[in-house]
Amino acid sequence: MDGADASRRLLRRYLAQDPIDLARASLAIAREEYPDLDEGGYLRALDRLAEGVQAGVPAGATPERRVGRMNTYLFHEIGFSGNQTDYYDPKNSFLNEVLDRRLGIPLTLCIVYMEVGRRCGLRVEGVGFPGHFLCKVQLEGGELVVDPFHRGQLLGLEEIKRRLSTAVGDQVKFDPRLLRAARPREILVRMLQNLRSLYEERKDMPRALSAVDRLLLLAPDNIRGLRERAQLYEQLGGSAAAAADLEKVLQLEPGASDAPALRARVRRLRDSSQFLN
Repeated sequence: MDGADASRRLLRRYLAQDPIDLARASLAIAREEYPDLDEGGYLRALDRLAEGVQAGVPAGATPERRVGRMNTYLFHEIGFSGNQTDYYDPKNSFLNEVLDRRLGIPLTLCIVYMEVGRRCGLRVEGVGFPGHFLCKVQLEGGELVVDPFHRGQLLGLEEIKRRLSTAVGDQVKFDPRLLRAARPREILVRMLQNLRSLYEERKDMPRALSAVDRLLLLAPDNIRGLRERAQLYEQLGGSAAAAADLEKVLQLEPGASDAPALRARVRRLRDSSQFLN
């Protein structure tokens, strides 16, 4: 794909930073699909959103009041919202498109919320809650859990428990650890997992492979990612590459329940590769 090498060099550069700049890394992921993407322009768009929030907040306002203002500005004045009409459109996973269209999925709307909140002096973190990504805002005496997909809805404990039950069933009880802050790397992995699933559903295997390639830049020892990439390589005729990924899976997880089947598959792929050469 055009611009893939440049976008991946940029992504590697941002991943090497500590902490990772989530907005820049998200835009680097989008750049593979949009090679002419104006990173500076989108960063300035986030700055302008924060300026709009702060213009309506008096000096010395409490974090709670700033959150209220941010919700009013982003979701009611500016019109950011969850794309419930076309939830599975890949555009919902690209930060540039979310900023342009003011539509997204929970993950990307949370990235906007986190980045605007940070610029407004708030400590906003992502939460990889089961089934639906959320945000939380740290306060002096606790935290607020926010759902940007539903226009900044503030979630109390009972609503959080209800959502957990809906997502995974009553057999899983609520644990506060479910609301732990997700690290930027985890957020980016989830973004790429979403893209891989969307492209596989659309039978766009080259783009699905591209998403998994970048996921493995973030998490080289991600066993699920290695298995998925091996399958995609195999479907696209890359027998040797598929075998290499499965060999790495066996190194990382030699006691896997399907280890004998994986070894047999590696042998078959290696034989196929030699035959093709």
